[in-house]
Amino acid sequence: MTESTGAPEVHDVDALWRAFHQAVNMTSRELEDWLRTDAAGTDTEATPDEAGRPAGQQVVHVLGKRKGDLTPDDLQLMQRVVTTVRERTDPEAEPQAGDAAWRRHLMSIGHDPLKPPA
Repeated sequence: MTESTGAPEVHDVDALWRAFHQAVNMTSRELEDWLRTDAAGTDTEATPDEAGRPAGQQVVHVLGKRKGDLTPDDLQLMQRVVTTVRERTDPEAEPQAGDAAWRRHLMSIGHDPLKPPA
């Protein structure tokens, strides 16, 4: 990581790209569908491109990019997602499988903890 921006250095992009795509086990379509479902309320429903948490929308955006088109902000988001998924899925810290808030949070950034490994 560069100290001034907090973004990964150029030689780390390949490793971050792989880690991000391992952590994000939902397709962009699955994530978009989840964000719309999770954001739907009884009184109002967000438009598809505004549904869900901003981080989830950013993950969808990054999933649609090529590695060479990543910005420093994209790289920071990718690192946050990888770190969050690793911390939240640590077997020693993992909540009970019935903890809906835990699963909803992970799914809002593209990781379905109940999805079998590919």
